[in-house]
Amino acid sequence: MNVDPSAKNDRLAETLTEILGADQVITDEAERAFYATDVYSVGSTPTVAIKPTDKTKLAQAVAAATKEGYAVVPRGGGMSYTGGYRPIREDTVTLDMSAMNKIIEVNEEDLYITVQAGVTWQQIYEELKPRGLRLPFFGTFSGSVATIGGGLSNGALFMGTGRYGTSAEIVQCMEVVLADGTLLKTGQPGFKNVDKPFYRTYGPDLTGLFVHDAGSLGFKVQATFRMIRPPAITDFGSFCFPDMESTAKALSEVARTGAAEEAYVFDPGSTKKNMAAADIVEDIKTLGAVVKGQSGWLKGLVEGAKLVVAGRDFMKEGAFSMHCVVSGNCREATDKDLETIRAATAKFGGEEIPNSIPKAVRANPFKPLNGILGPDGDRWAALNAKLGHSGAIALMQETEALLDSYQEKMDACGVFMTRLMIAIGQNFFSYEPVFHWFDEWYPVHKRTPEPSHLKTLKEPEKNPEAEALVAEMREKVVAIFTKHGAASNQIGKTYPYFDSLLPETAKVMGGIKNLLDPEGTVNPGALGFKER
Repeated sequence: MNVDPSAKNDRLAETLTEILGADQVITDEAERAFYATDVYSVGSTPTVAIKPTDKTKLAQAVAAATKEGYAVVPRGGGMSYTGGYRPIREDTVTLDMSAMNKIIEVNEEDLYITVQAGVTWQQIYEELKPRGLRLPFFGTFSGSVATIGGGLSNGALFMGTGRYGTSAEIVQCMEVVLADGTLLKTGQPGFKNVDKPFYRTYGPDLTGLFVHDAGSLGFKVQATFRMIRPPAITDFGSFCFPDMESTAKALSEVARTGAAEEAYVFDPGSTKKNMAAADIVEDIKTLGAVVKGQSGWLKGLVEGAKLVVAGRDFMKEGAFSMHCVVSGNCREATDKDLETIRAATAKFGGEEIPNSIPKAVRANPFKPLNGILGPDGDRWAALNAKLGHSGAIALMQETEALLDSYQEKMDACGVFMTRLMIAIGQNFFSYEPVFHWFDEWYPVHKRTPEPSHLKTLKEPEKNPEAEALVAEMREKVVAIFTKHGAASNQIGKTYPYFDSLLPETAKVMGGIKNLLDPEGTVNPGALGFKER
């Protein structure tokens, strides 16, 4: 007997409304179309979207949807450019986690914080800063809107990553809703007689199973992170290099020293883009934050004055720049770390320049996400490869040779590249080529920036030639990354994770997916799991 899809969809919407309330169920066509797109691409329009506020009702809603054969796709802050939350079929419920945004507990004795999965990195930072506390890794460039649930699913990194790693290294435990509505607790809370989430790995690391899973194994509703008392002293160093290879080698050397809390590289295009995007209002805000962020009002004024004197014209034309943050509990420690970094960069021709960029980033780490569009209204989407230091140069050279071969076509279509490199601990770094082109904006581009900023930009016309070229180039870059055995964060539906596994590993991962999601209804297509 054939079932009318429209009637089935209506029944689902009624059921979800009974569970959650009408204000948490979205059926409007334009709103559902918004949930079909990420920063890079368009997927299928979901049947319905829901914005729960309670984990118990969320679990009931998930169970009701999957029981009827609907896919359920989680969405955090919406910054994916790898199809992470983009539906691949119409009979999908989008689970918008943004209303699950409460901080549940800050335990200053045991040094942990427990939050709902829709909390942003900025929320945590602002909650902890007045208490003299911080996460070790404490957020991404997009941390004003990026959520911790999305960050855990996709490998969030940046602030503090040079010393402390990524979001995966600081999470203690989670609560995850499975496909059938089961609420699973990982880490110490998964045991009887436990009321404090103080430990992660008593036995096998169940928490780690749900880290970097692209939301394919379950729906994160709550997480606990370890905290630290931040170092008393923070300082900065910036260096320029003549080319990408010398910069990459210097970044590896700096990472190996362990001296930097952050170390990252902009190529010439990235530097130009970032400097052009900052307006005078933001400069004034940053200056004020620098002054307030220094220990002692006199030092704050001095550091703020240095930033003003350096201005925006301190970078050599065509130079790659590395920016480092050091921290310690005394001035002698940070001075020693900077001395170590200077020696490491000098080996590869590094020239010290004013440290305005890392100083400004740390002074105001979570700006409104106006940068989701370029300063001229261009769209962008990145790819990234993580490799050990010994293999990074070969991967980068092959990727850059590919990009060079496309230069004529890129020029014709208005496509251009920038690059970012980030040290992750002492053992490896991330190489991130970013594609830029002029094309019509998606809903996320229109909703994310501040309205006042958006008014300064003009939306480009649809550009199918550039869109097709970027798609072709991205596919070939991903193939190079796969050939070199690189890892990537924000895997989504872009990297061939599952197909790249050895048969024995694939068998185990497939078995785990089948156990937790036997009907394949949890974010189908993510991690490369085949749709059923």
